[in-house]
Amino acid sequence: MKLAAIDIGSNAVRLQITRVLEYEKVITFKKLEYVRFPLRLGHDVFSEGRISEYNEERFFKLMTAYKNLIDLYEIDGYFGCATSAMRESENGREIVDRVYRELGIDIKIISGDEEAEMINKVILQGLDNAHYIHIDVGGGSTELNIYENHEKVYSHSFKIGSVRTLEGRDTPEAWQEMRDWVGKYAFKKGEKIEAVGTGGNINKLFELSGSSPKSRKMSLETLTKTQDVLKNLTLEDRLNKLQLNPDRADVIIPASDIYVAVMKAAKAKKIIVPDVGLKDGINYHLYQTKHPESDKVFVKN
Repeated sequence: MKLAAIDIGSNAVRLQITRVLEYEKVITFKKLEYVRFPLRLGHDVFSEGRISEYNEERFFKLMTAYKNLIDLYEIDGYFGCATSAMRESENGREIVDRVYRELGIDIKIISGDEEAEMINKVILQGLDNAHYIHIDVGGGSTELNIYENHEKVYSHSFKIGSVRTLEGRDTPEAWQEMRDWVGKYAFKKGEKIEAVGTGGNINKLFELSGSSPKSRKMSLETLTKTQDVLKNLTLEDRLNKLQLNPDRADVIIPASDIYVAVMKAAKAKKIIVPDVGLKDGINYHLYQTKHPESDKVFVKN
């Protein structure tokens, strides 16, 4: 079986085509193709409230390219979803309707809760019965989930994201609301909690920190030291010395501020970085839709 996930975020638009291998009650999702294009729809939406004609045309060209890849791979199913930027854009629905009408690609604009639920499908596969706070930082929003005994017990979406913060469209009230929520639901006196981080920026921060790739864990101290190094570099240094992509070099610092703020509010000393995201959740959701009776264990390859 071959599946395709289209993840339309505020900073980038991703396509992942996956081959599903099934053997001895284990399903392995093997990546066949991955394309990430830095369209940054959030720049338009968070400043003007709508996607510009220029970026609408670029988006349409990108969807045309993705449709060609999907057709070439002869996939068995796909799911396209759009998050914060498209949710808040006054012409978001109009644009996804056009894509369906002219290209036949069906895109669902999902809520923050739906976005978190998609990611939960793969995050829970790698967690035990301990106490966790999952932090998913996107371009326009941050989704927080609290897990206890392998179950999600609390969840909330906040209008704080890497692109939104970079554009100065976040508010002190939103940050305080997030800290208050974490303090209320995540922190329990005398009980240890670990953070789980998803999103492109935490993966890059983990890589830059020099933490062990086998453990996929990073301490808060290491994260803040990595953050300090980045803050002491100019944008040009981040582009050339660290060779970060332009759409990563500017948002990685505001993204790091979000991870650090949540970890401090939860008093979490470590963060697990499992290298999964919404695109993986979409593929798992697709598989479950086609095999609702399946009790197989998910493995990402």
